[in-house]
Amino acid sequence: MTATGFIQKSLRLSDRNISATLQLLSEDCTIPFISRYRKDATGNLDEVQIEEIAKLNTQFQEIIKRKESILKSIEEQRALTPELKQRIDASFDLQELEDLYLPYKKRRKTKADTAKEKGLEPLAKIIMSQKAGDLQSLASRYLKEEVTSVEDALQGARDIMAEWINENGYVRKNLRRLFQRKAVISSQVVKAKKEEEAAQKFSQYFEWEESLGRIPSHRLLAMLRAETEGYVKTKIEVDKDEALDLIENAILKANNECTDQIAIAISDSYKRLLEPAISNETLQEAKQKADEKAIAIFSENLRQLLLAPPLGEKRILAIDPGYRSGCKVVCLDEKGDLLHNETIYPHAPQNESGMAMKKIRSMVNAYSIQAISIGNGTASRETEFFIKKIAFDTPPQVFVVSEAGASVYSASKIARDEFPSYDVTVRGAVSIGRRLADPLAELVKIDAKSIGVGQYQHDVDQTDLKNELDATVMKCVNSVGINLNTASKSLLSYVSGIGEKMAENIVNYRAEHGAFEDRKQLKKVPRLGEKAFQQSAAFIRIANGKNPLDNSAVHPEAYPIVEKMAKDLGIKTIDLIANKEKIALISPEKYVNETIGILGIKDILKELEKPGLDPRKAAKVFEFDPTVKNIKDLKPGMILPGIVNNITAFGCFVDLGIKESGLVHISQLKDGFVSDVNEVVKLHQHVQVRVTEVDEARKRVQLSMIL
Repeated sequence: MTATGFIQKSLRLSDRNISATLQLLSEDCTIPFISRYRKDATGNLDEVQIEEIAKLNTQFQEIIKRKESILKSIEEQRALTPELKQRIDASFDLQELEDLYLPYKKRRKTKADTAKEKGLEPLAKIIMSQKAGDLQSLASRYLKEEVTSVEDALQGARDIMAEWINENGYVRKNLRRLFQRKAVISSQVVKAKKEEEAAQKFSQYFEWEESLGRIPSHRLLAMLRAETEGYVKTKIEVDKDEALDLIENAILKANNECTDQIAIAISDSYKRLLEPAISNETLQEAKQKADEKAIAIFSENLRQLLLAPPLGEKRILAIDPGYRSGCKVVCLDEKGDLLHNETIYPHAPQNESGMAMKKIRSMVNAYSIQAISIGNGTASRETEFFIKKIAFDTPPQVFVVSEAGASVYSASKIARDEFPSYDVTVRGAVSIGRRLADPLAELVKIDAKSIGVGQYQHDVDQTDLKNELDATVMKCVNSVGINLNTASKSLLSYVSGIGEKMAENIVNYRAEHGAFEDRKQLKKVPRLGEKAFQQSAAFIRIANGKNPLDNSAVHPEAYPIVEKMAKDLGIKTIDLIANKEKIALISPEKYVNETIGILGIKDILKELEKPGLDPRKAAKVFEFDPTVKNIKDLKPGMILPGIVNNITAFGCFVDLGIKESGLVHISQLKDGFVSDVNEVVKLHQHVQVRVTEVDEARKRVQLSMIL
């Protein structure tokens, strides 16, 4: 089977489109580049489909590699028969391959190995044939120094048969199906830890039982976390009699003394070998699916967060609120550069609100501040109320933004390199201001796991999580495009074809030679060759450069086509951009060439209509209910405005302007059944919610969007 055939079994796509995509991937083309600029080759596959093809191709290569390793190992043991080789060659299922390899796998010495050393394998074969009679007499022939009784001989034969049954591919395959359909996961509390305070968050699982096939991903991950932390013990089980019947039906062919011995071996094989192995396999498979679900939710939340509406290039005063330590204030220019910083103390215990008001008014006037960004952490609401009391000459817009990850950024090497002479509080306040201006540009500096929009992110496979989140950040960065002359190294590193080292080279070149004047200048950056230029050029923007197309998503390879379009219309290229009337006169078919087909030409025309259009919406001011300042102010029945600040498989959390976010369970999102929370709400969405329950002691708030 070829890679194309393997992929086609999972994805209903034409082999031509799959082959073309694999060819582009093999040429080190990135997924954003392929999906955007090679639509005609791939048949207009989107990023998700191309990503699936890439993942399945990786799986195929892993299977090929494993098959080669298995064949080599069995061959070295001189045990590779033509029939076995044919079965291995024909299989593209990793579990089936492992089952075929199991009898030849190097392992610790087993009971069966010991019995074989005692010469009992022939006896096991005779019994397994289920044709012999008078086993007492038969077994007595195998008595010797190491085998002192008939029962010893029969026990050794049963040990060998138990191992054969364990290695039977048909038995393992059918047991897997049974476990996949009917396995139950249960948990029991570890009594010695039951009363510990930290254990109480897992009290739901002190005695729990549920179908493994139906358990929601978040609940399985919670149970496994409880076990990892030592508070519960979990088990995966199916009905034992049903499992034994399944094995007996596959193995037993007669009804005599032999089958009695085989039945004992079957019971032993199941208890000692098959059940532990298959139950562990089944749990790992369920855990993998739960990981995938959790990672998908985290990835979607991250995508929405990164693509949150930017305020744009404005002069911003940012405040990192606090009580005793005061509120750290910074003033930023349109590019996000730090102009000024100081600390004010408007809250208890200092209560210097009068002086603080004067300072804020003075800074707003001195630095022509257009917007104020307030972090949503400790003292956020009080700081917001304080700011809104100030009588500004020209009142700036006031925004409350998420602080999630700001402390991680402020202590990072990126922040230290950028602000070596300032402490973490100043860096944190700068981050709060910048994430209002451009969330994407600022949040790419922070490890995605620290942004606080995940579900059990520390419990899932960390490699898979990192790969998925990196891919999400890359997709977001390339869907928006970046300003080559202002982008940070962190932002540049996610541009298609660039990477961390190349991003550093670009920043260093920019520092040495000044702003880039056109995209072609990128080729002068050390180590940035033709391939990197091809993959990256269309995702960067140069405002007010030499070529107006450099501030659009039109790829440089298509510039001659655009120039010909303009020439055919008798106008200059610059006069074609954003000129809908002229663009409407163009026949796409006329400009198709070997590299760019009809789909690519149509994309060029769309881009020319709205060059460099940012797909993100504009930032909106939001106001919490002024009467709600902490959890004590909440009462069941209240209708309040809120902002969705996290989405999980079981619902969404809503910021009400207090320390504790409230949970809207999936059943309370709207009337009727909801299968996917993202179908109803998005991150940062402004919503109206009804308070249904307030638990002050546990600091939990239950909400409903069914008003």
